[in-house]
Amino acid sequence: MKLSADLIDSAYSYAAYRKLIDQLLLEGKTTGANQSESMISYAILSQKRMQKWEKIGKLLPALEAMVSRIDVPMTWLVITEGWCGDAGQLLPFVHKMAQLNPQINLRLILRDENPEVMNNFLTNGARSIPIIIGLSADGEVLGHWGPRPDLIQREFLENKQTQAKSGKEFTEYMHLWYAKDKGVTFQNEFLAILDVWIQKLQSLPVQAG
Repeated sequence: MKLSADLIDSAYSYAAYRKLIDQLLLEGKTTGANQSESMISYAILSQKRMQKWEKIGKLLPALEAMVSRIDVPMTWLVITEGWCGDAGQLLPFVHKMAQLNPQINLRLILRDENPEVMNNFLTNGARSIPIIIGLSADGEVLGHWGPRPDLIQREFLENKQTQAKSGKEFTEYMHLWYAKDKGVTFQNEFLAILDVWIQKLQSLPVQAG
């Protein structure tokens, strides 16, 4: 499966995405059609979390080493929205990784503006985000990760069945987990999937000219 060059070229850089969300919040808005007070509140919280992890988030040495060794162009395309709580916890770490190596082109698109892309990366039939898609230089999909680390995703799905915690209670529990975990679980998972992507990348036929 391939994604078009036009899609990648029109996607946001990390800096442009952050600027977009900041500007929308100044106008009392967020991304997407739902402009309710609760969605805007989620966007404010997400931005605060991104600012926090941009300042204090640390990358694992093994992940830094692997990212630094990538010697062929690769695009990481993230499907996200400004109000997404999980994205607020994870995107700064993805950005920090991408900054280590000029071979990595980090781009971001909004879920609700790109349903044709999102529908290829559903989670149990749901349009869950963020989704990080690994792409070769010519748009070949190498794989994807998301929407959250497997440990907390399994707890999320289990709670959905048991209803042991209300939606609000589980959200608070989940973000406390993120705060304590400091991005470590995500990075370990991404380390494993990145290794697979690199192997696939190296096995692709060399493109002419």
